[in-house]
Amino acid sequence: MKRHRPHILVMIALAVVLSTGWHGALRNALTDLRFAWQSRTASGNVVVVAIDAPSIDQIGIWPWPRRLHAELLRRLEAAGAQDVAFDVDFSTPSDPASDEALVTALREVGGSTILPSFKQPTPNGGAVHINRPLKPFSNQSWPAVVNVAIESDGLVRRYPVGEKLGDAVMPSMAVVLAGQDANRRPLFLIDFGIRAASIPSVSYFDVLRGDAATLDKLRDKKIIVGATALELGDRFSVPNGKIVSGPVLQALAAESILQNRMLRWTSDAGMIIGLGLICLAMMYSWRRSAPGVRVTILVAAGAGVELAAALVQASWPLIIDTSLFHIAIIAYLTAIALDEIDFRSLLGRIAESRFHRIAMSLGDGLICTDEDHRITVWNPGASAIFGYMPTEMIGRPFETLCAEPAGGGAKAFAMRDAARQALLVPGGAVVVEFQGRRKNGETFPVEASFSGWQGTDGFQYGAILRDISVRKREAERVRYLAEHDALTGLANRNMLHASLANLIAAAERRSSDVALLVLGLDGFQQINDMLGHSAGDLVLRAVAERLRTKVDSKAVVARLSGDEFAIALDCTEAGEPIVEFAERIARAFEVPLATGARQHRVRISIGVAVYPEGGHNADDLLGNGHLALSKAKMTRRGSHVIFESAIRQELENRLTLESELALAADRGEFELFYQPQVRLVDGSLLGAEALIRWRHPARGYVSPGEFMPVVNTSPLSERIANWVMETACRQARAWELSGNSVRVAINLSPSQLESGDLAHSVAALLAETGLTPSLLELEVTEDILLHDESRVLDMFERIQQLGVRVLFDDFGTGYASLSYLKKFPLDGLKIDRSFVLDLLADSDDAAIVGSTIGLSKQLGLTVVAEGIENRATADFLVSMGCEEGQGYFFGRPMPAGAFERQFLPAELEAVSAA
Repeated sequence: MKRHRPHILVMIALAVVLSTGWHGALRNALTDLRFAWQSRTASGNVVVVAIDAPSIDQIGIWPWPRRLHAELLRRLEAAGAQDVAFDVDFSTPSDPASDEALVTALREVGGSTILPSFKQPTPNGGAVHINRPLKPFSNQSWPAVVNVAIESDGLVRRYPVGEKLGDAVMPSMAVVLAGQDANRRPLFLIDFGIRAASIPSVSYFDVLRGDAATLDKLRDKKIIVGATALELGDRFSVPNGKIVSGPVLQALAAESILQNRMLRWTSDAGMIIGLGLICLAMMYSWRRSAPGVRVTILVAAGAGVELAAALVQASWPLIIDTSLFHIAIIAYLTAIALDEIDFRSLLGRIAESRFHRIAMSLGDGLICTDEDHRITVWNPGASAIFGYMPTEMIGRPFETLCAEPAGGGAKAFAMRDAARQALLVPGGAVVVEFQGRRKNGETFPVEASFSGWQGTDGFQYGAILRDISVRKREAERVRYLAEHDALTGLANRNMLHASLANLIAAAERRSSDVALLVLGLDGFQQINDMLGHSAGDLVLRAVAERLRTKVDSKAVVARLSGDEFAIALDCTEAGEPIVEFAERIARAFEVPLATGARQHRVRISIGVAVYPEGGHNADDLLGNGHLALSKAKMTRRGSHVIFESAIRQELENRLTLESELALAADRGEFELFYQPQVRLVDGSLLGAEALIRWRHPARGYVSPGEFMPVVNTSPLSERIANWVMETACRQARAWELSGNSVRVAINLSPSQLESGDLAHSVAALLAETGLTPSLLELEVTEDILLHDESRVLDMFERIQQLGVRVLFDDFGTGYASLSYLKKFPLDGLKIDRSFVLDLLADSDDAAIVGSTIGLSKQLGLTVVAEGIENRATADFLVSMGCEEGQGYFFGRPMPAGAFERQFLPAELEAVSAA
């Protein structure tokens, strides 16, 4: 059994690899590597007419009118091109005149044109949809399939000769272009050794404008017309990390056919024979040859087989699968390595080494003494602690290790006293601490456990000793961290609270005042966002240092949390009125803070609470100081505000407003207004955004800017948000029943995601109202997506599965919008009005909007522009590719009745932006 163990290991390895399919990845990697070694040049008989970026710049936004394709066909016919294949979708009608022009051109060129058909999966996982050219086009052209097989690793390697569409087998485009037969032949491997860069390519626009040099390149050539521009998205990943466009991939397939490079795998018989030979060779040589000889045989066999496979692939359209052969070689090499290791000896050495490391790492020392307390035993641990070797300490008194007390009246440690205690304690051991002294004279704390016993040579004592200087320092550090901020070294909130309590107690006895200044850095978050948290930490340290230099040593300076600091002091010891003190602290930060090579200008806002007017205890002073700081940040940034009852009154006003909002919800005082959303190219109505309004019984309509911030941060948020969604859905359903399919957009509130399952609520509401899901659009903002990303991601995926659209609102105003476009399931985005209002005058805004539109199109997202207030802005957005918009130019928010009268009885007056 032991003799056959290496070969059994190899068989097991091959069985595991075959059962898991891992050899397929190695096979593909080896084939791709051979492509990299065997570079070939295209024949030049296939030319790509590229719909490239320069053509789009010259002609305009894709898709183009089909009359241009008709003109291109005539140019190609006149240039003497052989066959023309379009990798362009012709399955849907466009402008009738353009379609008729293309039919005429197809008829004129005499049936030498190839038009594509393709299978397209449906988004909801239903039956595959087949896209064919319109019948007038297909009657004048040859049909061809353009689908390719994408493998599990995302790469395209194989190409179908033909594919069954409906009841008939349709040949692939490269097969038709190369003039081959598609009779039930299997897929073949494209020869990616043919360099994609060597395939001739000309620009669509150069052909269209009749450039003579370009047309000369097309004589007697086979032509593929298709999109190569990056923004059109027709891209495929191919071996060796390359990405090619769809037309170039079709051209590579056609070149593989024309050059007789339709690669196919060889029979498995050769692989089985090779495995048998290597197994026989190893079985014969295993006990007859040295390990080095066997390793040489295996390496040479692997190199030789791979070289032969590369030569075969270079000479014939055949690919030899050598993956299992290489796996067998790796398994044999592993078996050789395992066979040469003495595991029992190795495990013994490992255990011995581990025990040695553990023993040497112990800091405990063992010392034994006789009844006269002279040392008789000294272990390596004791040497490590005290620095003495055993020969230096054997026979010396134990007290040699003890340091003299620092104080004159303190009693020195005596071994005799510790030994006596050990004899009196049950269990015979006592733990004491004393100051030890190393050989170099250094003193340090020692913890010793003493015990005594009767030996053959009389009574003996033993001590297990431990250097506890690290533990002492750690205890001091823990106590320090419990009272200080780790970043700045200032007092923390706990120490500040205790210090405030002491100051207040002392002030009560002296009838004096205690002031608490709560300081906040203005704009500190921007430093963190722009320069990173390490730069922010340097700023916080610099702030702490400046506060130390500006405050008397009797005051307590603390860091509360984040970018908030505090100063507590007795007013009688301040030496100046507290107002002047606060102003001096604020002015101290007019000078920039130096942090290494950078200088930061940081302003400080200060909230001041003074005992007893500003609070009777530490908690009151802290709370009121924070209220004053909030007031300072809102009204007097860079200065100070002293707490007074009016500040708390503002809080009470907010509570009153919350109460009124609750009554408004109960009394039905909220209304929904609707602002139209239109198709920019013709001004036709697409939908409406539902916006909440509050009709106060005494004040009339209250601005949303006044009450919505309170709503969004109050317990009413979910209730009002659900009312908005239900009311908007019922209104949309009423319009739908009247024959007007108006898509209604609703702004989601963060509370709707925090409280429960939003996807379930939306599904129940759609079922209750009967509203078509595609007429409901949910707008989300970045602060919503920040909540529990994994849960929110799952929730919006389920909402999309219902058929409800999800849009990203206020795009561009947050911090991580691009990452959310990639991560979350979105159907579109809304460009914030702040970028649209000055679009015509501000080139930066125009660049941002243009980039956003281009990025959205590549991601398959619709774009809605907000804040359009004039025709010129609408025209400019259309020219940039934006399709939808809203703003006062099309209509202000209005009640449902007014919206119906203005937009639903008749079509919205066309507002052309073309």
